[in-house]
Amino acid sequence: MKITLKLFASLASYLPPNKKNGIEADIDVADTCTIGDIILLYKIPSKSAHLVMVNGVYIKPAERDQYILKPNDALAICPPVAGG
Repeated sequence: MKITLKLFASLASYLPPNKKNGIEADIDVADTCTIGDIILLYKIPSKSAHLVMVNGVYIKPAERDQYILKPNDALAICPPVAGG
């Protein structure tokens, strides 16, 4: 099935080469693929996967390995933000 993976800020470098507009890519995943599977597959450091949303809905860290993605989902991952 196909989903959209959006990786923001420093995480954009983990996107596959077919990325569009610099922050997202349409990817094919297994029907039983979880958010945790995507994080492992794309070698995204787990500490950097700070804010994770599916279709704009926040997914808690404890739920990510059980959350099975659905066709056409948009998975967005943002790193921690620091400022001052």
